[in-house]
Amino acid sequence: MLIAADKFKGSLTAVEVAERVTAGLRRGAPRGGEGLRISALPVADGGDGTVDAAVAAGFERREVRVTGPLGAPVTAAYALHGTTAVVEMAEASGLRHLPKGVFAPLTATTYGSGELLRAALDAGARTIVFGVGGSATTDGGAGMLSALGARFLRADGTPVAPGGGPLRDLATADLSGLDPRLAATETVLASDVDNPLTGPKGAPAVYGPQKGAGEDDVAALDAALAHYVRVLERAVGASAAEYALAPGAGAAGGIGFGALVGLGATFRPGIEVMLDVLGFPAALEGADLVITGEGSLDEQTLHGKAPAGVATAARARGIEVVAVCGRLSLPPAALGTAGIRRAYALTDLEPDPARCIAEAGPLLERTAARLAADFLA
Repeated sequence: MLIAADKFKGSLTAVEVAERVTAGLRRGAPRGGEGLRISALPVADGGDGTVDAAVAAGFERREVRVTGPLGAPVTAAYALHGTTAVVEMAEASGLRHLPKGVFAPLTATTYGSGELLRAALDAGARTIVFGVGGSATTDGGAGMLSALGARFLRADGTPVAPGGGPLRDLATADLSGLDPRLAATETVLASDVDNPLTGPKGAPAVYGPQKGAGEDDVAALDAALAHYVRVLERAVGASAAEYALAPGAGAAGGIGFGALVGLGATFRPGIEVMLDVLGFPAALEGADLVITGEGSLDEQTLHGKAPAGVATAARARGIEVVAVCGRLSLPPAALGTAGIRRAYALTDLEPDPARCIAEAGPLLERTAARLAADFLA
């Protein structure tokens, strides 16, 4: 049995999910699990937990001090294996770094994400998997590019203030000073988001409210990012407008756009990239059953989330897939379409969501024991 599950957000990391499922399987298996082989490969789709998944797969964890989304220093990690680095923007610029109840939709910066990328380059990385998601920012990656050597100036020649809102004052952009090592580095933009940068389906409109943006803030950010694109067109040509419409440009408050236009990144669905990086094809060898999952199996799961990616890859090899989750809102037909035979939810054992989150570990062990009784009898 191969456990390839994502985190249960707010309660268990992907590593902890694997540990609890393993314990439950052994408890529920016939004859005390005699002859049962269990392996685990925690997975992630580019968002929160991506570095942890890479470390669990054998990458080295590296920590550096960078600029947080509000400008104060924070400790952020990336993962390194040889010349390949996994960089998670949320480590530097994520919502996790905001005090509870505090948002800065107009001024939060991705500068620290640029510093984190630079640290990976300094460590010798020449292939960077840049996982984006869980951001506190909507600055189109301007902060990130600034940390890597770009210049964004107002009409009076002074630097534009941090954040997406101040981009309305942008007069000139100069990307000629970007770190030259980027040109010799393969950067893969890994995300489960394919939104464009602006417009009704853009970063401010769709994800701004999650970062504290009110209606007026959303309008201001959308206008500022559209202006940012126009200024970049003067600097790098028509490709800037094309990148603004490309899948992934709106990821993580538009940092996807910054990666496409400034880093020469290529966009790939996050779970596809991470399964390759983590060695999922090799881990499937000899598996009879794959157990995947995440905190909530819902409509979003079907659009590039980790369980759907795991199920697609496993079923392509003829291996059956089941899932564990905190909450299940997909009907059996939708699960089947995604390649998941059956799903087990913690709410089947404890209907109170608050208690489910608080007691996720023990509940997941009990759930895995039920799964073992069903599939290993």
